[in-house]
Amino acid sequence: MSEFDPLLRELDRWGEAGRQATWWWRDDDAAQPSPELDRLLQLCDTSLALAVVPAATDEKLATRLQAAKNVSVLQHGYAHQNYAGAQEKKVELGPQRPGQIVIGELATGKLRLESLFGDRALPVLVPPWNRIALALVPVLPELGYRGLSQFGPRQRRIAVRGMVQSNCHLDLIDWKTRRFMGAAAAISTLAKHFALRYAGAVSQSDIASEPSGVMSHHAVHDKEAWVFLERLLAVLSAHKAARVLSPTEVFAL
Repeated sequence: MSEFDPLLRELDRWGEAGRQATWWWRDDDAAQPSPELDRLLQLCDTSLALAVVPAATDEKLATRLQAAKNVSVLQHGYAHQNYAGAQEKKVELGPQRPGQIVIGELATGKLRLESLFGDRALPVLVPPWNRIALALVPVLPELGYRGLSQFGPRQRRIAVRGMVQSNCHLDLIDWKTRRFMGAAAAISTLAKHFALRYAGAVSQSDIASEPSGVMSHHAVHDKEAWVFLERLLAVLSAHKAARVLSPTEVFAL
């Protein structure tokens, strides 16, 4: 008996029905080359969306990624700086600052990533801490963004006209302890998301059609997180009913 049995049973159900359980992989907080990033890239037989912080990166990361296969770059805010008050949840792209300042930073960051990473940089925004002021979202297509990614079930596929939203649903890190959440909890979370999609459970969202998103954070992984991530990718890649989507596919209009 394998600890992955709950996930495998769910995928088997998809396969027996002739359906494919689509999923994708996003890793947050990239900025500079590191041993942890090298370890992450070694796992990239599977397509990876690497969320990069524009203000913290430079040519060194661009050079490191030149030979990397299956890696796309998404924009992780601007500087990953918290502007929330002491009693508020952390946020960079929130209402605490004038909208024009936030928009200006995002536009600057977008141009920087395009200059550094070329076609590898996709016009997709990943807000730091997965939070963004609702008033900013309608402006994003005007800045050239075609995708938005946060955490949890999206409300709709087309967040605003001209922009696809696709979120992550499993975060390997328990941020209260800053450690791996544990294999049983991670497997259960992902299996439950696949199950909800299989059932077509729609409650003010389109959960049935949203690909299941796996989120990692290479800079803070402990040994257990690395071991689990490698095993999870192997399980998903080997199962005929699980189909990984590239970031380009995930955010295609």
